[in-house]
Amino acid sequence: MSKIVCSALSFSWPDDTPVFQDLTFSVGVGRTGLVAPNGAGKSTLLKLMAGVYEPLSGSVTTEGVVGYLPQTLPLAGEPTVAEVLEIAPVVRALRAIEAGDAGEEHFTTIGNDWDIEERARVELGRLGLPDVTLDRTIGTLSGGQIVSLGLAAQLLKQPDVLLLDEPTNNLDRAARRRLHDVLGEWRGCLLLVSHDRALLDRMDRIAELGHGEIRFHGGNFSDYEAARQAAREVAEKNLRNAEQDLKREKRELQQARERSARRAATGARTNTDIPRIIKGGLQRRAQESAGKADTMHSQRLDAAKAKVDEADRALREDQTIALSLPDTDVPAGRTVFNGQRMQVRSLFSGEGVDLSIRGPERIALLGANGVGKSTLLRLVAGLLTPDSGLMTRADGRVAFLSQKLDLLDLERSTMDNLRSAAPHLPLSEMMHLLARFLFRGERANLPVGALSGGERLRATLLCVLRAEPAPQLLLLDEPTNNLDLVSVEQLTSALNAYRGAFVVVSHDDRFLADIGVRRWLYLADGKLTESGPPEAD
Repeated sequence: MSKIVCSALSFSWPDDTPVFQDLTFSVGVGRTGLVAPNGAGKSTLLKLMAGVYEPLSGSVTTEGVVGYLPQTLPLAGEPTVAEVLEIAPVVRALRAIEAGDAGEEHFTTIGNDWDIEERARVELGRLGLPDVTLDRTIGTLSGGQIVSLGLAAQLLKQPDVLLLDEPTNNLDRAARRRLHDVLGEWRGCLLLVSHDRALLDRMDRIAELGHGEIRFHGGNFSDYEAARQAAREVAEKNLRNAEQDLKREKRELQQARERSARRAATGARTNTDIPRIIKGGLQRRAQESAGKADTMHSQRLDAAKAKVDEADRALREDQTIALSLPDTDVPAGRTVFNGQRMQVRSLFSGEGVDLSIRGPERIALLGANGVGKSTLLRLVAGLLTPDSGLMTRADGRVAFLSQKLDLLDLERSTMDNLRSAAPHLPLSEMMHLLARFLFRGERANLPVGALSGGERLRATLLCVLRAEPAPQLLLLDEPTNNLDLVSVEQLTSALNAYRGAFVVVSHDDRFLADIGVRRWLYLADGKLTESGPPEAD
């Protein structure tokens, strides 16, 4: 039974840029993950369903109570937890009655919600906020706690339809697992936008938004990926076959023209005694026959070219980057960084923390939000001076990619930024690299500030990895935050081509596995320890 029905839905921005046109689909009970590249309109679609936006034409129908958690929570000022949960009037009415005020308006406000405080504590506890009181202001909460609080507010509504936009953004590993468990128990209609593949693997179906339509795939995200890989293999086979057909048609056209030319030459030599009028007729029929054959072969050649173009487009829609980075190679025994007793504002316990990085190590730095992971990366990068301790770095370059992707000049193009990073790179190789990183044609000349988040990541990676000198140590702080799934795959392929050492902060276990992390560091209570990989979700 459908809980969400979108009929001939159209929406455009105020400058008349279309987002959807005549989009029709329905979503029923169960858990559905909505995937698409950034900018395709996923968040806009959820806002239309939640009633935040009005469609240009068409309609959205939802059955029952709707809960909606936006990607950016619209929390201004210093509201209390009770206000965010939208239960503050009921709590005030309960307090008034407890104080002896039996006014009828209090009973009207409470309605059937006499147990609202108990239900609120249950939801907060399920989402890892058992000690957060209703009178606490959100200014005292972390970004991850605010996301969990926002979800608790929606769950308190006991909705029939739950719409979630990137609910794991800003959540650490423990908070993500709690969210996974809560949604795993969901029995209503859930539609969520996410790039968290562990969460998407808990879905019953995947909805893919693209080319003005939504296509549904039964099963979880792993099933969807397997189907997409199978489709890619078919597309590669179709391209190979189409290219072979094109070569054959070109060869047959050339052979047909050569045969026609030989017949014409032979006829001219052997028909010297035939009367001119008959000879002319024979020549016309020969020319007409040759023309028909040439037209037939040309049409077949055009059809073969069209098949190549179609097969090539099918492959290019799945945009991947491939590269080789031999200049980033680091010998196995070389120490690229060594820090002893590093301390910053008493963030680390005792005399500080020790960290040594050797050779092309692939290191994950894990820990809850706020424990100092970003601070430690900035120490290693040399962007922060320790209050105490000793640090030594190898001569090779260290590159730091913050969550803000702020290394490039936003007013200059990707090509100009690459030229500044690698001034000795020949123009032909520069154009080749830009194409490998999917900057073709005018995209290479757009200002970096005009690029999407995924494009800016690719531009930053290109300039960092091909800089002169090439980096031997790469530091990445939550690199997959706010990236769509295609961009995460592109980041993965770039890091797998990198031959130096890297340290990455991430809560995405699947991403860490895909980039070949072999060393796991844990920062907790001011101490840096080393252990095996975290337990699977």
